[in-house]
Amino acid sequence: MSNYFVRRLLTMIVTLLIISVLVFIIIQLPPGNYLTNQIEEMRAQGEAANMARIEYLIQQYGFDRPLHEQYFLWLIGLLRGDLGYSFEYNLPVSDVVGDRLFLSVLLNFGTILFIYIVAFPIGVYSATHQYSWGDHGLTFIGFLGLATPNFLLALILMYLSNRWFGTSVGYMMAPQYIDQPWTMDKTWSVLLHMWVPVFVIGTSGTAGMIRRLRANLLDELQKQYVVTGRAKGLAPGRLLVKYPLRMALNPFVADIGNMLPQIVSGSVIVSFVMNLPTTGPMLLSALLSQDYYLAGSFLMFLAFLTVIGMFLSDVLLAVLDPRIRLAGGTRR
Repeated sequence: MSNYFVRRLLTMIVTLLIISVLVFIIIQLPPGNYLTNQIEEMRAQGEAANMARIEYLIQQYGFDRPLHEQYFLWLIGLLRGDLGYSFEYNLPVSDVVGDRLFLSVLLNFGTILFIYIVAFPIGVYSATHQYSWGDHGLTFIGFLGLATPNFLLALILMYLSNRWFGTSVGYMMAPQYIDQPWTMDKTWSVLLHMWVPVFVIGTSGTAGMIRRLRANLLDELQKQYVVTGRAKGLAPGRLLVKYPLRMALNPFVADIGNMLPQIVSGSVIVSFVMNLPTTGPMLLSALLSQDYYLAGSFLMFLAFLTVIGMFLSDVLLAVLDPRIRLAGGTRR
């Protein structure tokens, strides 16, 4: 086990280094950057007041140096915990992402819990009651969830929540708490406003998870060891929980690697529609405006979450399923 951890750790480091090079190259592909675009606009408008400050920022962050030197300056800053400076917001990146990152984590963590809590019992019921009225009804609801665009569902629920409960979902909190310090009242306001976006974002993920769990569990229930267990008189509930259900949980665990990066990047369209102060719209805006450090920090954080998520998935899968081994070779 220790050798496996060491190998995976080294692989993760190498992977993140390669990703950092690719991220830097992708960000550099469009001509210019935010500062050079600002300089061109100022020159076109005849402004010279802020030129000195922009020239200072160009020298400070090495935009006048060769690309390989710019890359190493950026990488060293990331290793030191310095995420750089957002030129669009005129603030350090850490200050820009502050509350948005926290709200994104809170929203998407709630969405992950919603997906697991809803999908698990429905998937088990559908598999153990195959072709029943309940199975057909839940299957229909699942397909409906997959087919309904998130932004349309968001608009409908925003209208209904405002009409029935008098709750405006936009900005995920009451207006008086915007840009205010965190208190118990502000936290409660966020929780009250969060249920609609959690439901909207989690609908498609829940439907997909139900279908995967149902298919996996049906496959396990047809295997010979289940038939043997029934023949030996094992109670149906104990047989289900101890063997086939444990094997069918693989997609739940494997999806950790995909869900962790969604904590930051997920639900961009829904966030735009519902005016949610999450990091998804900010990432898209940073890419469009070529805000070098803000976009790069987001992409590297996503890569870090993806690598960590895959590592956790591999370890948990090996613990959950004895057929999966951490080392190669056959076991006798």
